[in-house]
Amino acid sequence: MMLLLMGVHLLLTLRLRWPQRKILKALRLSVTEEDGAEGGMSPFAALATALAATLGTGNIIGVSMAVALGGPGAVFWCWLTGVFGMATKYGESLLSVKYRRRSGSGGYLGGPMYVMETALHSRPLALIFSALAAFAAFGTGCSVQANAIGSVMETAFQVKPAVTGVLICALAAVVILGGAKKIAGVCEKLIPFMAVFYLGGCAALLYINRAFVLPAIRLIVTAAFTPRAAAGGFVGSTVLQAARQGIARGLFSDESGLGTAPMAAAGARAKNSVRQALVSMTGTFWDTVVFCAVTGIVIVSSMLHRPEAFAGISGGDLAEAAFGLMNGFGHVIFAVSLVIFAFATILGWSFYGEQAVSYLFGERALKYYRLLYLASVFAGAVTSMGVVWALSDLLNGLMALPNLICLLLLQKVIVKETDHYLWSGSLDERDDTLAL
Repeated sequence: MMLLLMGVHLLLTLRLRWPQRKILKALRLSVTEEDGAEGGMSPFAALATALAATLGTGNIIGVSMAVALGGPGAVFWCWLTGVFGMATKYGESLLSVKYRRRSGSGGYLGGPMYVMETALHSRPLALIFSALAAFAAFGTGCSVQANAIGSVMETAFQVKPAVTGVLICALAAVVILGGAKKIAGVCEKLIPFMAVFYLGGCAALLYINRAFVLPAIRLIVTAAFTPRAAAGGFVGSTVLQAARQGIARGLFSDESGLGTAPMAAAGARAKNSVRQALVSMTGTFWDTVVFCAVTGIVIVSSMLHRPEAFAGISGGDLAEAAFGLMNGFGHVIFAVSLVIFAFATILGWSFYGEQAVSYLFGERALKYYRLLYLASVFAGAVTSMGVVWALSDLLNGLMALPNLICLLLLQKVIVKETDHYLWSGSLDERDDTLAL
């Protein structure tokens, strides 16, 4: 799966002539309202919904695990994966906007399943993808996130899991029962707060470690290409170990190629497919190129600054130990960040699940899906999730397969749209077929 995902990242980067070069333009478009576009949510609301599902515990715990198992060089490979993954996020979102449909409520329905049915004429492949997405939503996006919140609340604040389960279930119900527009509206407000809160904590830590930030960056880059012996709290690692751990965490953190973010992109108001594809591309930029990189630098600089504080600590605990350098405030910032990230993921993945269920059974089935989803939130908070974690990883991997097949078969369409709108200077041109 790593080879397939990274291979598609590299292929689309080259075939599309490095759309990553347009990141500044994409960032501007993400906060620009689409004049004259009808229906759907705003481009930023669509991006925020995708980021809510993408930014999660993997940005903190996942990076910590990568450093623990692959050494500091894993941070560089994780970052590089995000850079190339932007092209895949761009391509899959472009297709989902181009082949989306109008919903009965006046918005849009879209995602890889609609692309598979309309462009590939393969409804069986679309049904397989939708079924996997629906089941994955209950695992990856719901119960395991609720379980993470329950564990953090019990450890940090001594709140019983059952109490946590009731609270997050009630909060999620207020949003989820309001439907896709309500989810997007809340995510639009939650994501900026979440980003400022977490990155603010990271900035404070980087100031504390200011004398070790540049040495940490040098170590991250050099360790990515040279084997290292165990020293200073870091495990011994080869170049292959660093690359494997970093690439794996990057691939599954930003979800590029998984087919989820395009479901949110398809719901946005857009003059043409390329404009929203560029906006969606910034999701991978923020998730991996910024958040994962900052987390990695925080961890490595903290270990250089206070190696004795990391004695006997490994795995996902490295990040918590790094925040512990801020005395009492650090543990609170760490715990609250994990809770907010996990709760946002619950909201974002509920949107994805709705799109999959709507495709499989129609919009009338959504009220039953929402109730089951909320029940899974409570169940996740109070039960052990070992098997569900493993099953969720499997479903995520299986989801990527039909989506990557779709991308490879339709790469000529992506190239044609990109050449017309992006490289020919027609980015402001309106595609009237998107309003049908």
